Amino acid sequence: MELFEDTAPGNAHEFTVSEISGAVKRVLEGEFGRVRVRGEIGRVSRPSSGHLYFDLKDDRSVLAAVSWKGQVARLSTRPEEGLEVIATGRLTTFPGQSKYQLIVEEIEPAGLGALMMMLEKRRKALAAEGLFDDARKRPLPALPGVIGVVTSPSGAVIRDILHRLRDRFPTRVLIWPVAVQGEACAPQVSAAIHGFNALPKDGPVPRPDLIIVARGGGSLEDLWGFNEEVVVRAAADSQIPLISAVGHETDTTLIDFAADRRAPTPTAAAEMAVPVRAELAARLTELQVRMMRAAQARSQSLRQRLSDLGRALGRPQALTDPARQRFDLFAERLEPGLRGFVRSRRDQLNALPLSLSMLRTMMRNRREALQTQSARLPQGLQRLRQHRSERLIDLAQRLERGRARGLADSTRQLARDRTALDQLTTRLTAVRVRAISQRRDALDRLDRLRQTLGYQETLRRGFAVIRGPNGLITTATEATQTARFEVQFQDGRMTARPDTPPSKTSRRPPAPKDQKTLF
Repeated sequence: MELFEDTAPGNAHEFTVSEISGAVKRVLEGEFGRVRVRGEIGRVSRPSSGHLYFDLKDDRSVLAAVSWKGQVARLSTRPEEGLEVIATGRLTTFPGQSKYQLIVEEIEPAGLGALMMMLEKRRKALAAEGLFDDARKRPLPALPGVIGVVTSPSGAVIRDILHRLRDRFPTRVLIWPVAVQGEACAPQVSAAIHGFNALPKDGPVPRPDLIIVARGGGSLEDLWGFNEEVVVRAAADSQIPLISAVGHETDTTLIDFAADRRAPTPTAAAEMAVPVRAELAARLTELQVRMMRAAQARSQSLRQRLSDLGRALGRPQALTDPARQRFDLFAERLEPGLRGFVRSRRDQLNALPLSLSMLRTMMRNRREALQTQSARLPQGLQRLRQHRSERLIDLAQRLERGRARGLADSTRQLARDRTALDQLTTRLTAVRVRAISQRRDALDRLDRLRQTLGYQETLRRGFAVIRGPNGLITTATEATQTARFEVQFQDGRMTARPDTPPSKTSRRPPAPKDQKTLF
């Protein structure tokens, strides 16, 4: 007896493209809910949307990866092409292109070698921009009045710095608390450096004269926050001199290259910041003694010079004797001269009546001339007043004509503006009506799409939704353990309860909770 395969085309169930894509998506996400993938990063793309697209590859395969905008901000390591990493995320599909991809939630370098490679690459890129040039570095202040310290407020570093400053030269210290490792380290340290630089010089909080960025020793991963680009750029852009004291003497971070000075330890940074007060006082005392000795030597030298010049001048009496002799000579001639002067003045006084007569004549002539001018003054004032009145009337007439012309021009311009305003109002009304119509059409399309994608459409194809007291019921075992449950059909709901337990021989494996049976 021969058996023939049934090849009738109508026996197989027909699926839509969306149903097949959804089934593949549920199976893939169910099998690979959360995975860790090791590979090399290639083809990094950063579009304007803020999402991050890149490839994970090895010597045989390539896996597409994507990190959404909100996840990119939380990544501790930014993807760079050629870096070997371990990416953590979940596998899913992209139905629009029929491919699968990894949604990346976290990235970590795959070993110390990858970190050192990325660190060296970043150092060369920043050095090429000139951020590490010696010409950018500023000298440290000799005696800072205020020192800003960027570090953790609870560690031993800040206590060592304060203790060393107190021993050497007590000064005012402003502490900006930050996280010194982890994801929050880099943004907090860069914000602290920018914050100190943004303080006004005469504000309520004094602006530091010097900044110390400090942290104790640790591994390369612990110190990685001080290798981030935002921290290096903040240190390079700082207008306040900055000392980097990150790690121990053998530790090196990128902020050490951008800082104005590097200290091997936080304690050494405090020693660089201020001098020893006792040594400074001794130095000042020594300079004061030297200044007093120099002043005394200078005074003694000038005194000796004055004495030498005094001996060269001779006796002071020799200088006054000729003057005294001339005074005695003129004193004998003073009395006759005084008598002659009095005689001449008396003669001038006797001749004074004649001068008074001439003065009276001159005054009489001036008075007559003044009276003549006074008689002519009213006529001149009358002519001047009449001339000014005529000129004022003429100016008023010209002003009235100008005002009339300006009023007419304003009226015509107002009419033109009113016409333009009416045209703009008509156009704006038409645009508003057209925009409302377009928005209403778009809203109708979205509502039709919502109805098409809703589960009610699935109910119309013969499916049903079963709900129990605790939510959806997806297996026969849960249904038998529920006293009463509700079944939703296309046209309504009904309450039911199980009569018999499910058969162990005919029961099919339960589908995942988020996967609906296709056949």
